[in-house]
Amino acid sequence: MALKIIAFDADDTLFVNEPYFQEVEEKFCALMSDYLSNQGLSQELFKTEIANLELYGYGIKGYILSMIEAAMRISNNTISIEIIGKIIDHGKELLQKPIELLNGVEETLAQLHGKYKLIVATKGDLKDQQRKLHDSGLGNYFHHIEVMADKQEVNYEKLLKRLEINADEFFMIGNSLKSDVLPVLNIGGHAVHIPFHTTWEHEKISHKVEHPNFKTLEKISDVLEILL
Repeated sequence: MALKIIAFDADDTLFVNEPYFQEVEEKFCALMSDYLSNQGLSQELFKTEIANLELYGYGIKGYILSMIEAAMRISNNTISIEIIGKIIDHGKELLQKPIELLNGVEETLAQLHGKYKLIVATKGDLKDQQRKLHDSGLGNYFHHIEVMADKQEVNYEKLLKRLEINADEFFMIGNSLKSDVLPVLNIGGHAVHIPFHTTWEHEKISHKVEHPNFKTLEKISDVLEILL
């Protein structure tokens, strides 16, 4: 491999993210428990999130708006202003969560730094992702930080064009097969999947990935055996 760029997803690849959303979802379900079961509430919230992705994109702010919209619909617009206030407060909690680096992340970045150009390629709200990367203390390892509107093939192709590299010079590391692996493989790049113990439903796929440019690794430090 004649690699030039090693790209890392951020959420649940560099630091913890999805468990925090699950905590807030549990609080949402507790607030709305008079209307539906927890399963029913989670399904309605997820349906609202997906319907709103085209408008709001990925990130916490869109999630807060989706919780409010779901609460209004589930309650037939009878939800109290106090409950809406609590939903907003729970959303703000997400925006202030401390950064918890995953095991081996900083050590791996330190060994790769200077040998490749390292970048972050992640989805989400721009301001929130900038905050998390700043608070993580990892910023100095990265040549470039890209907060993407989505992670489809066209988004990666635009990224590679800005980086002025070919697809076969690009190596993506992430926890999502749907967002971090499949689009990169489809345009001719290399990808590694490092599973996280929990995955947002929207990021799951139902088929096995087999490709000569693809590997699944147990932990992030395992990439050093491939790249060094």
